[in-house]
Amino acid sequence: MVKTIAFVPVREGSKSIPLKNIKDFCGKPLVYWVLKALNNAVPVDRIVVATDSIRIEATVQSFRFDKVSVYRRSAANATDTASTESVMLEYLAKTSLESDDIFMLVQATSPLTETYQIEEAFEQYHARGYDSMLTCVRLKRFLWNPDGSALNYTFTARPRRQDFAGSLMENGAFYISRVGAVMQSGNRLSGRIGIYEMPEHTAAELDHPDDWISMEQLMRKYVLSKIKGKKIKLFLTDVDGVMTDAGMYYSENGDEMKKFNSQDGLGMRLLRESGIRTGIITTETTKLVERRAAKLKVDYLSQGRRDGGKLEAAMDICQKEGISLEEVAYIGDDMNCIELLSSVGYAACPANAVTAVKSLPGIIILQKRGGDGAVREFAEWILNLR
Repeated sequence: MVKTIAFVPVREGSKSIPLKNIKDFCGKPLVYWVLKALNNAVPVDRIVVATDSIRIEATVQSFRFDKVSVYRRSAANATDTASTESVMLEYLAKTSLESDDIFMLVQATSPLTETYQIEEAFEQYHARGYDSMLTCVRLKRFLWNPDGSALNYTFTARPRRQDFAGSLMENGAFYISRVGAVMQSGNRLSGRIGIYEMPEHTAAELDHPDDWISMEQLMRKYVLSKIKGKKIKLFLTDVDGVMTDAGMYYSENGDEMKKFNSQDGLGMRLLRESGIRTGIITTETTKLVERRAAKLKVDYLSQGRRDGGKLEAAMDICQKEGISLEEVAYIGDDMNCIELLSSVGYAACPANAVTAVKSLPGIIILQKRGGDGAVREFAEWILNLR
Protein backbone atom coordinates (compact mmCIF):
# COMPACT_ATOMS: atom_id res chain seq x y z
CA MET A 1 0.00 0.00 0.00
CA VAL A 2 1.33 3.43 -0.98
CA LYS A 3 2.29 5.58 2.01
CA THR A 4 2.61 9.35 2.24
CA ILE A 5 5.55 10.68 4.24
CA ALA A 6 5.85 14.35 5.14
CA PHE A 7 9.48 15.36 5.68
CA VAL A 8 10.19 18.49 7.75
CA PRO A 9 13.89 19.49 7.94
CA VAL A 10 14.68 21.71 10.95
CA ARG A 11 18.19 22.46 12.14
CA GLU A 12 19.46 24.30 15.17
CA GLY A 13 21.70 26.78 13.40
CA SER A 14 20.11 30.02 12.27
CA LYS A 15 22.12 33.20 11.99
CA SER A 16 19.32 35.73 11.45
CA ILE A 17 16.98 34.38 14.17
CA PRO A 18 18.69 32.08 16.73
CA LEU A 19 16.84 28.78 17.33
CA LYS A 20 14.18 30.00 14.92
CA ASN A 21 12.37 26.69 14.57
CA ILE A 22 11.46 26.48 18.27
CA LYS A 23 11.16 30.20 18.99
CA ASP A 24 7.76 31.19 20.37
CA PHE A 25 5.34 32.07 17.57
CA CYS A 26 1.79 33.01 18.59
CA GLY A 27 2.11 31.06 21.83
CA LYS A 28 3.72 27.90 20.41
CA PRO A 29 7.17 26.94 19.07
CA LEU A 30 7.29 27.81 15.37
CA VAL A 31 7.57 24.20 14.16
CA TYR A 32 4.40 23.27 16.08
CA TRP A 33 2.07 24.95 13.61
CA VAL A 34 3.08 23.10 10.46
CA LEU A 35 3.28 19.79 12.35
CA LYS A 36 -0.24 20.35 13.64
CA ALA A 37 -1.53 21.05 10.12
CA LEU A 38 0.17 17.90 8.82
CA ASN A 39 -0.96 15.73 11.71
CA ASN A 40 -4.57 16.69 10.99
CA ALA A 41 -4.27 16.10 7.23
CA VAL A 42 -5.96 12.85 6.18
CA PRO A 43 -3.61 12.00 3.25
CA VAL A 44 -0.48 12.18 5.44
CA ASP A 45 0.48 8.84 7.02
CA ARG A 46 3.79 9.73 8.67
CA ILE A 47 5.64 12.93 9.56
CA VAL A 48 9.43 12.88 9.89
CA VAL A 49 11.21 15.80 11.53
CA ALA A 50 14.88 15.78 10.49
CA THR A 51 17.01 17.65 13.00
CA ASP A 52 20.52 17.83 14.42
CA SER A 53 19.37 19.34 17.72
CA ILE A 54 18.56 17.69 21.04
CA ARG A 55 16.55 20.78 22.02
CA ILE A 56 14.45 20.67 18.86
CA GLU A 57 13.90 16.93 19.24
CA ALA A 58 12.69 17.35 22.84
CA THR A 59 10.37 20.19 21.80
CA VAL A 60 8.87 18.19 18.92
CA GLN A 61 8.29 15.14 21.12
CA SER A 62 6.54 17.30 23.73
CA PHE A 63 3.73 17.97 21.21
CA ARG A 64 2.74 14.27 21.30
CA PHE A 65 1.47 14.25 17.73
CA ASP A 66 0.72 10.63 16.85
CA LYS A 67 2.09 10.75 13.29
CA VAL A 68 5.39 12.46 14.15
CA SER A 69 8.80 10.85 14.58
CA VAL A 70 12.29 12.39 14.71
CA TYR A 71 15.22 11.57 12.43
CA ARG A 72 18.68 12.70 13.59
CA ARG A 73 20.30 14.14 10.46
CA SER A 74 24.05 14.11 10.05
CA ALA A 75 26.15 17.13 11.01
CA ALA A 76 27.39 17.38 7.42
CA ASN A 77 23.84 17.96 6.19
CA ALA A 78 22.97 20.50 8.90
CA THR A 79 25.43 23.23 7.99
CA ASP A 80 24.65 26.65 6.52
CA THR A 81 25.83 25.47 3.11
CA ALA A 82 24.09 22.08 3.03
CA SER A 83 21.15 21.87 0.62
CA THR A 84 17.71 20.63 1.58
CA GLU A 85 18.05 17.98 -1.12
CA SER A 86 21.13 16.59 0.63
CA VAL A 87 19.26 15.79 3.85
CA MET A 88 16.29 14.44 1.87
CA LEU A 89 18.54 12.02 0.01
CA GLU A 90 20.36 11.09 3.22
CA TYR A 91 17.09 10.11 4.85
CA LEU A 92 15.76 8.22 1.82
CA ALA A 93 19.00 6.25 1.54
CA LYS A 94 18.59 5.03 5.12
CA THR A 95 14.93 4.04 4.91
CA SER A 96 13.07 1.21 3.20
CA LEU A 97 10.37 3.24 1.50
CA GLU A 98 8.88 2.00 -1.73
CA SER A 99 9.56 3.84 -4.99
CA ASP A 100 5.85 4.68 -5.39
CA ASP A 101 5.49 6.08 -1.88
CA ILE A 102 4.70 9.80 -1.83
CA PHE A 103 7.33 12.10 -0.40
CA MET A 104 6.27 15.54 0.78
CA LEU A 105 8.87 18.16 1.67
CA VAL A 106 7.44 20.73 4.12
CA GLN A 107 8.96 23.98 5.36
CA ALA A 108 8.69 24.61 9.12
CA THR A 109 9.00 28.36 8.51
CA SER A 110 5.60 28.40 6.77
CA PRO A 111 3.29 28.43 9.83
CA LEU A 112 0.42 29.89 7.79
CA THR A 113 0.02 26.55 5.98
CA GLU A 114 -3.35 25.01 6.87
CA THR A 115 -4.65 21.45 6.81
CA TYR A 116 -7.27 22.13 4.14
CA GLN A 117 -4.55 23.42 1.79
CA ILE A 118 -2.52 20.23 2.21
CA GLU A 119 -5.59 18.10 1.51
CA GLU A 120 -6.62 20.15 -1.53
CA ALA A 121 -3.10 19.91 -2.97
CA PHE A 122 -3.16 16.12 -2.69
CA GLU A 123 -6.56 15.99 -4.40
CA GLN A 124 -5.14 17.96 -7.34
CA TYR A 125 -1.93 15.93 -7.38
CA HIS A 126 -3.79 12.63 -7.76
CA ALA A 127 -6.66 13.88 -9.95
CA ARG A 128 -4.40 15.54 -12.53
CA GLY A 129 -1.70 12.88 -12.59
CA TYR A 130 1.25 15.14 -11.81
CA ASP A 131 4.70 13.68 -11.17
CA SER A 132 5.46 16.41 -8.64
CA MET A 133 3.89 19.55 -7.26
CA LEU A 134 4.91 22.81 -5.60
CA THR A 135 3.05 25.63 -3.88
CA CYS A 136 2.90 29.17 -5.24
CA VAL A 137 1.15 32.46 -4.59
CA ARG A 138 -0.11 34.83 -7.25
CA LEU A 139 2.01 37.96 -7.27
CA LYS A 140 0.24 40.94 -8.82
CA ARG A 141 3.31 43.14 -9.14
CA PHE A 142 4.92 44.53 -12.24
CA LEU A 143 8.35 42.92 -12.63
CA TRP A 144 11.36 44.17 -14.57
CA ASN A 145 14.67 42.82 -15.85
CA PRO A 146 17.98 44.55 -15.00
CA ASP A 147 18.30 45.65 -18.63
CA GLY A 148 15.20 47.84 -18.34
CA SER A 149 12.76 45.49 -20.09
CA ALA A 150 9.44 44.58 -18.52
CA LEU A 151 9.28 40.96 -17.39
CA ASN A 152 5.59 40.21 -16.93
CA TYR A 153 3.57 43.00 -18.58
CA THR A 154 3.57 45.51 -21.41
CA PHE A 155 4.28 48.92 -19.90
CA THR A 156 2.74 50.77 -22.84
CA ALA A 157 -0.57 49.08 -22.07
CA ARG A 158 -0.45 48.99 -18.27
CA PRO A 159 -3.34 46.80 -17.06
CA ARG A 160 -5.56 47.53 -14.07
CA ARG A 161 -4.79 45.32 -11.08
CA GLN A 162 -8.17 43.58 -11.29
CA ASP A 163 -7.49 42.73 -14.94
CA PHE A 164 -3.88 41.66 -14.37
CA ALA A 165 -3.23 37.91 -14.12
CA GLY A 166 0.11 38.48 -12.38
CA SER A 167 2.85 35.89 -11.94
CA LEU A 168 3.08 32.75 -9.85
CA MET A 169 5.80 32.92 -7.19
CA GLU A 170 7.11 29.87 -5.34
CA ASN A 171 6.41 30.32 -1.61
CA GLY A 172 8.19 27.17 -0.44
CA ALA A 173 5.40 25.92 1.83
CA PHE A 174 5.54 22.30 0.58
CA TYR A 175 6.43 20.07 -2.36
CA ILE A 176 5.00 16.69 -3.36
CA SER A 177 6.76 13.97 -5.35
CA ARG A 178 7.45 10.23 -5.35
CA VAL A 179 10.30 8.58 -3.48
CA GLY A 180 11.65 7.00 -6.66
CA ALA A 181 11.54 10.33 -8.54
CA VAL A 182 13.43 12.13 -5.77
CA MET A 183 16.07 9.40 -5.64
CA GLN A 184 16.50 9.35 -9.41
CA SER A 185 16.52 13.10 -10.03
CA GLY A 186 18.15 14.17 -6.79
CA ASN A 187 15.58 16.97 -6.66
CA ARG A 188 12.30 17.78 -4.92
CA LEU A 189 10.70 18.40 -8.34
CA SER A 190 10.82 16.41 -11.57
CA GLY A 191 8.70 15.20 -14.48
CA ARG A 192 5.33 16.84 -15.07
CA ILE A 193 5.07 19.56 -12.44
CA GLY A 194 1.80 20.89 -11.05
CA ILE A 195 1.16 24.02 -9.02
CA TYR A 196 -1.08 24.40 -6.01
CA GLU A 197 -1.96 28.06 -5.61
CA MET A 198 -2.06 29.31 -2.01
CA PRO A 199 -3.51 32.59 -0.66
CA GLU A 200 -1.43 35.73 -1.07
CA HIS A 201 -0.71 36.09 2.66
CA THR A 202 1.27 32.82 2.61
CA ALA A 203 4.00 34.56 0.60
CA ALA A 204 5.42 35.95 3.88
CA GLU A 205 8.86 34.69 4.91
CA LEU A 206 10.65 34.42 8.26
CA ASP A 207 14.19 35.51 7.45
CA HIS A 208 14.61 38.52 9.75
CA PRO A 209 13.36 39.54 13.23
CA ASP A 210 10.99 42.12 11.74
CA ASP A 211 9.35 39.35 9.70
CA TRP A 212 8.35 37.67 12.97
CA ILE A 213 6.16 40.58 14.05
CA SER A 214 4.33 40.93 10.73
CA MET A 215 3.81 37.18 10.28
CA GLU A 216 2.35 36.78 13.77
CA GLN A 217 -0.23 39.39 12.81
CA LEU A 218 -1.01 37.44 9.62
CA MET A 219 -1.26 34.24 11.67
CA ARG A 220 -3.81 35.78 14.02
CA LYS A 221 -5.84 37.26 11.18
CA TYR A 222 -5.94 34.35 8.73
CA VAL A 223 -5.37 31.18 10.78
CA LEU A 224 -5.98 31.55 14.51
CA SER A 225 -9.23 33.43 13.98
CA LYS A 226 -10.64 30.21 12.47
CA ILE A 227 -9.75 27.96 15.39
CA LYS A 228 -13.07 28.53 17.12
CA GLY A 229 -16.25 29.41 15.31
CA LYS A 230 -17.76 31.65 17.98
CA LYS A 231 -16.61 35.03 19.24
CA ILE A 232 -15.38 35.40 22.79
CA LYS A 233 -17.97 37.00 25.04
CA LEU A 234 -16.45 36.31 28.46
CA PHE A 235 -12.84 36.60 29.68
CA LEU A 236 -11.96 34.78 32.92
CA THR A 237 -8.72 34.67 34.86
CA ASP A 238 -7.19 32.89 37.82
CA VAL A 239 -5.40 34.95 40.49
CA ASP A 240 -2.33 33.34 42.11
CA GLY A 241 0.36 32.67 39.50
CA VAL A 242 -1.58 34.56 36.82
CA MET A 243 -2.55 38.00 38.09
CA THR A 244 0.20 37.65 40.70
CA ASP A 245 3.67 36.10 40.70
CA ALA A 246 2.40 33.31 43.02
CA GLY A 247 4.53 34.70 45.84
CA MET A 248 3.20 34.79 49.41
CA TYR A 249 4.11 38.10 51.06
CA TYR A 250 3.56 38.88 54.75
CA SER A 251 3.95 42.07 56.72
CA GLU A 252 5.62 42.28 60.11
CA ASN A 253 2.15 41.94 61.63
CA GLY A 254 1.43 38.80 59.63
CA ASP A 255 -0.88 40.42 57.11
CA GLU A 256 -0.94 38.68 53.72
CA MET A 257 -0.07 40.75 50.67
CA LYS A 258 -0.19 40.13 46.91
CA LYS A 259 1.53 41.98 44.09
CA PHE A 260 -0.67 42.77 41.08
CA ASN A 261 0.35 44.19 37.70
CA SER A 262 -1.19 47.47 36.50
CA GLN A 263 -0.81 46.41 32.85
CA ASP A 264 -3.19 43.53 33.50
CA GLY A 265 -5.70 46.02 34.87
CA LEU A 266 -5.62 48.04 31.67
CA GLY A 267 -5.99 44.84 29.65
CA MET A 268 -9.19 44.01 31.55
CA ARG A 269 -10.49 47.53 30.92
CA LEU A 270 -9.79 47.21 27.18
CA LEU A 271 -11.75 43.97 27.12
CA ARG A 272 -14.74 45.60 28.83
CA GLU A 273 -14.64 48.54 26.45
CA SER A 274 -14.77 46.13 23.51
CA GLY A 275 -17.92 44.52 24.89
CA ILE A 276 -16.36 41.42 26.48
CA ARG A 277 -17.52 40.59 30.01
CA THR A 278 -14.75 39.87 32.55
CA GLY A 279 -14.42 37.75 35.66
CA ILE A 280 -12.06 36.33 38.26
CA ILE A 281 -12.26 32.73 39.54
CA THR A 282 -10.14 31.60 42.48
CA THR A 283 -10.47 28.86 45.10
CA GLU A 284 -9.10 31.17 47.81
CA THR A 285 -11.16 33.78 49.66
CA THR A 286 -9.41 37.05 50.51
CA LYS A 287 -10.33 40.67 50.95
CA LEU A 288 -7.29 41.52 48.80
CA VAL A 289 -8.79 39.87 45.72
CA GLU A 290 -12.21 41.33 46.49
CA ARG A 291 -10.72 44.83 46.54
CA ARG A 292 -8.72 44.18 43.36
CA ALA A 293 -11.85 42.91 41.57
CA ALA A 294 -13.75 46.01 42.63
CA LYS A 295 -10.97 48.28 41.37
CA LEU A 296 -10.89 46.46 38.03
CA LYS A 297 -14.71 46.61 37.83
CA VAL A 298 -14.95 42.98 36.74
CA ASP A 299 -18.42 41.65 36.09
CA TYR A 300 -17.96 38.46 38.09
CA LEU A 301 -15.91 37.37 41.10
CA SER A 302 -16.00 33.75 42.30
CA GLN A 303 -13.97 33.06 45.45
CA GLY A 304 -13.58 30.05 47.72
CA ARG A 305 -15.61 27.64 45.65
CA ARG A 306 -14.33 24.09 45.93
CA ASP A 307 -17.47 22.05 45.23
CA GLY A 308 -17.16 21.39 41.51
CA GLY A 309 -14.19 23.71 41.25
CA LYS A 310 -13.49 26.40 38.71
CA LEU A 311 -15.30 24.68 35.84
CA GLU A 312 -18.61 24.69 37.68
CA ALA A 313 -18.09 28.31 38.70
CA ALA A 314 -17.51 29.24 35.06
CA MET A 315 -20.57 27.27 33.95
CA ASP A 316 -22.72 29.16 36.44
CA ILE A 317 -21.48 32.46 34.98
CA CYS A 318 -22.16 31.20 31.44
CA GLN A 319 -25.71 30.31 32.45
CA LYS A 320 -26.29 33.83 33.76
CA GLU A 321 -24.87 35.31 30.53
CA GLY A 322 -26.73 32.89 28.27
CA ILE A 323 -23.52 31.74 26.55
CA SER A 324 -21.55 28.50 26.13
CA LEU A 325 -18.04 27.63 27.31
CA GLU A 326 -16.96 27.88 23.67
CA GLU A 327 -17.48 31.62 24.01
CA VAL A 328 -15.16 31.87 27.01
CA ALA A 329 -11.45 32.67 27.20
CA TYR A 330 -9.64 31.57 30.36
CA ILE A 331 -6.08 31.93 31.62
CA GLY A 332 -4.80 29.63 34.36
CA ASP A 333 -1.48 28.22 35.52
CA ASP A 334 -1.85 25.16 37.78
CA MET A 335 -3.44 21.75 38.20
CA ASN A 336 -6.76 23.06 39.52
CA CYS A 337 -7.16 25.07 36.30
CA ILE A 338 -6.84 22.12 33.90
CA GLU A 339 -10.50 21.10 33.82
CA LEU A 340 -11.63 24.61 32.93
CA LEU A 341 -8.76 25.22 30.52
CA SER A 342 -9.73 22.05 28.65
CA SER A 343 -13.35 23.16 28.29
CA VAL A 344 -13.24 26.78 27.11
CA GLY A 345 -13.07 28.23 23.60
CA TYR A 346 -9.61 29.75 24.11
CA ALA A 347 -7.21 28.66 26.84
CA ALA A 348 -3.91 30.31 27.79
CA CYS A 349 -1.27 30.07 30.48
CA PRO A 350 1.66 32.22 31.63
CA ALA A 351 5.19 31.29 30.53
CA ASN A 352 5.93 29.84 33.99
CA ALA A 353 2.81 27.66 34.29
CA VAL A 354 3.26 24.06 35.44
CA THR A 355 4.24 21.50 32.79
CA ALA A 356 0.89 19.70 32.88
CA VAL A 357 -0.89 22.93 31.91
CA LYS A 358 1.61 23.78 29.17
CA SER A 359 1.07 20.31 27.69
CA LEU A 360 -2.68 20.75 27.19
CA PRO A 361 -3.62 20.43 23.48
CA GLY A 362 -4.16 23.80 21.83
CA ILE A 363 -3.27 25.91 24.85
CA ILE A 364 -1.66 29.28 24.14
CA ILE A 365 1.61 29.57 26.07
CA LEU A 366 2.19 33.26 26.62
CA GLN A 367 5.57 34.98 26.69
CA LYS A 368 4.87 36.83 29.94
CA ARG A 369 5.10 35.21 33.37
CA GLY A 370 2.37 35.34 35.98
CA GLY A 371 2.19 38.77 37.60
CA ASP A 372 4.33 40.20 34.81
CA GLY A 373 1.62 41.12 32.30
CA ALA A 374 0.40 37.67 31.19
CA VAL A 375 -3.26 38.68 31.53
CA ARG A 376 -2.62 41.80 29.44
CA GLU A 377 -0.86 39.73 26.76
CA PHE A 378 -3.78 37.29 26.53
CA ALA A 379 -6.29 40.15 26.50
CA GLU A 380 -4.49 41.74 23.55
CA TRP A 381 -4.37 38.36 21.81
CA ILE A 382 -8.16 38.08 22.11
CA LEU A 383 -8.69 41.66 20.97
CA ASN A 384 -6.44 41.13 17.94
CA LEU A 385 -8.68 38.25 16.85
CA ARG A 386 -11.67 40.60 16.89
